[in-house]
Amino acid sequence: MAAFAIYALAALAEIAGCFAFWAWLKLDKPMWWLLPGMASLALFAWLLSLIDTTAAGRAYAAYGGIYIAASLAWLWTVEGVRPDRWDVSGVTLAIAGTAIILAGPR
Repeated sequence: MAAFAIYALAALAEIAGCFAFWAWLKLDKPMWWLLPGMASLALFAWLLSLIDTTAAGRAYAAYGGIYIAASLAWLWTVEGVRPDRWDVSGVTLAIAGTAIILAGPR
């Protein structure tokens, strides 16, 4: 459960950081938006390093499904675009993959 909370916070930090760059480049927001964006991306990297695993690649792979789900939540709540059935199908598969990676016997 702690891993899920770390992954969820990391996803929020990564998406917020990337969105700051997106907003600067595509939405004509001022350059100062990059400062909190960079801080948010640094927070993302630190949070992901807290995952209790012996292999970084496994932590990153499991994170992928959480990131996809968080991205679709961002799409809906921040950008006001409701995910369609293909988004929901894709995130369902991704979360299943995350569950397999996290729950696999090691």
